[in-house]
Amino acid sequence: MDLTTPDGVRSAQAHEIMRSEGEVPAGVLPTLIETSWSRCISRGLDADSCSKEVERARRDVLLTERERNECLLKHAAPVMNGLYAQIARSGSMIVLTNASGFIIHSVGDQSFLDRASKVALSPGVEWSEESKGTNAIGTALVEQAPVSVHGSQHFFSANHFLSCSASPIFDPCSRMLGVLDVTGDSRTPSHHSLALINLAVQTIENQLFAHAFPEGFLLHCHVQHELIGTVFEALLAFDQEGRVLSANRSACRLIGRSHAELMNHSFSSMFDKSLSALYDPLMRGTDIIELRLFGGRTLFGRPRPGVLARPPARVFSMDVSRHDASTGTSLRPPADPDCGLERLSTGDAQMNAVVEKVKRVLGRDIPVLIQGETGTGKELLARAIHDEGPRRDHNFVAVNCAAIPDGLIESELFGYEDGAFTGARRKGYAGRIMQADGGTLFLDEIGDMPLALQARLLRVLQERNVVPLGSGRASPVDLSIICATHRKLRDLVAQGMFRADLYYRLNGLTVMLPPLRERSDLRALVQRILDSESSIPRGLSIDDEVLALFERHPWPGNMRQLANLLRTAGVMAADDGVIGRPHLPDDFIDELDHQPAGNGLAAEGAAGGGGAPCDLDSLTLRAIRESLSRNDGNVAATARELGISRTTLYRKLKEG
Repeated sequence: MDLTTPDGVRSAQAHEIMRSEGEVPAGVLPTLIETSWSRCISRGLDADSCSKEVERARRDVLLTERERNECLLKHAAPVMNGLYAQIARSGSMIVLTNASGFIIHSVGDQSFLDRASKVALSPGVEWSEESKGTNAIGTALVEQAPVSVHGSQHFFSANHFLSCSASPIFDPCSRMLGVLDVTGDSRTPSHHSLALINLAVQTIENQLFAHAFPEGFLLHCHVQHELIGTVFEALLAFDQEGRVLSANRSACRLIGRSHAELMNHSFSSMFDKSLSALYDPLMRGTDIIELRLFGGRTLFGRPRPGVLARPPARVFSMDVSRHDASTGTSLRPPADPDCGLERLSTGDAQMNAVVEKVKRVLGRDIPVLIQGETGTGKELLARAIHDEGPRRDHNFVAVNCAAIPDGLIESELFGYEDGAFTGARRKGYAGRIMQADGGTLFLDEIGDMPLALQARLLRVLQERNVVPLGSGRASPVDLSIICATHRKLRDLVAQGMFRADLYYRLNGLTVMLPPLRERSDLRALVQRILDSESSIPRGLSIDDEVLALFERHPWPGNMRQLANLLRTAGVMAADDGVIGRPHLPDDFIDELDHQPAGNGLAAEGAAGGGGAPCDLDSLTLRAIRESLSRNDGNVAATARELGISRTTLYRKLKEG
């Protein structure tokens, strides 16, 4: 803080009074600074000299501390680099500390770094209030809030040339991880430093939040839909029962509850919908959904893409193995007793034939290719094959080739060595193929795998060796391969979009799962879902009218759509004991009202025979619905495929 400013004069005067009277003058300094100075005096610190000499930690100690805070450093370092790009050549530095104020990383202008090193503002030094008096880092740790300390507001005179702004970083469980700080010359203070630091910290915390719940149900929300996906968005994580697992600080402020208070809530106690309502196929395709908070406030939300295909149901569990860092062993979730091959045989002749074929190849090292529409249960069948085969005691690792960005899928599958590329994890990453060693690798939506990776995958399957990125060393791997796709691979091969040699390597046994509208065991499936779903009240039944409606429906989302609908209807009918027509979602009824008599889409195929209308509007609506089915209800993808805007798509659906 420049001594020519009023604040600078007041803080300099306060120092003189403190030296002469031995106590902090009241009302001269900002309350937060005054309180911090009082703490420093109570600890016996001398403003004109450090109470004890602080030495930089040895390099091995610094490296150990960085290892302990690897996750924080991994997510903070790129943000720090981005922040520095905004303030470069301003004579500043950016500092990251752990929860005790120990500096683990810094970036900045070399000229200022040299000056800062004279007061030990560098990695390996602790900047808590106990050791460095009032300063932005140490005071932010004590106050657990953003803090700015300028010039002579620092307790130690040696630090008066500094102007610092810092904000604490919290993990998803609301525990403090460390502090991010911007420090510059007090003669040229920046009035925006604290705002920039707060935005950077929000970015880091949001990344940590997403990292902590990779498989959970994550809801992005805000009162302004334009702010969803930005640093200001609120994040809420839920378990499969809808209970709140965590909320970021923006969510706590938005909802008006503390983190601890939110832990006592569930999705249905907070919003006007049940968690399962988010997983309706058409609603899943909507970019933004509207939710009403328990206090009457309207929020806009977007469930995390990719996780929406994983509804909270045991019959559709898509767990992948986890790695226990403490023991170095891979932990595989116990097999679900409801997911055996026999459980898939519920009376439909087509499904029974699939099960019988699969049984014949169990344990024979024959790759299985599962084809079928979205939602027909391809991963459920893959998991059942694994659980009944000789590899059941090893990992079942699922990879959705369509959900991983092209730039990441290679490292995700094959792994990488330490330092293989910018942002790579310290000590590298084994990759999903090596994680499946001894077990089963399930490649979902294999038809969407980039051509370059198809060649690498073929080499792995032929040589049974994996070479991570950045490494010249091949590691042997022993695994079983199961693939799935809703696309016709033979057509992709003919179009040059899929390698013929890989196709013939993967289709040892090809099975086709029938769509729900063609299955004869619909009533048995309904009862099985009612019996197995923990979120559906026990003892519920379904009246005959609803079952008749089910048999007429085209079910574009197949089994997934049926399960989600039953969860919603089960909640609505909890007090009545019987699921009736009033308990069904409006869009489900609306689809039926526009269906011709007969069994779903099969009847539409007879339009030319005089049964169903074949005017342009009807054909357009049919094309939209079929495209929605192919794209798993994703409206954006459907609009791109049809070459129309999303606004037009919504209007056509509404008019239909």
